[in-house]
Amino acid sequence: MWHEGSLKVYDSIFHYWMKVFEEPSQYGINGGKISKLMLKRNGKIVCNYDRGWDIRPNDPDTELALELLIHSNNY
Repeated sequence: MWHEGSLKVYDSIFHYWMKVFEEPSQYGINGGKISKLMLKRNGKIVCNYDRGWDIRPNDPDTELALELLIHSNNY
């Protein structure tokens, strides 16, 4: 199932899209339920996972946004 939304982390606003399955998978982030995830900030892709990492988060705000989404949707 696809989820879409926005998330504010300090002064950054992220728009996200993610595909979340009911059961964990070998293709999910850390073996979890999220198999696809894209985070955009100011229209720029800052994190992308599509059954593997295409773009890893590279700043603290993006890392925290990713961790919040993983914590609430991946397990």
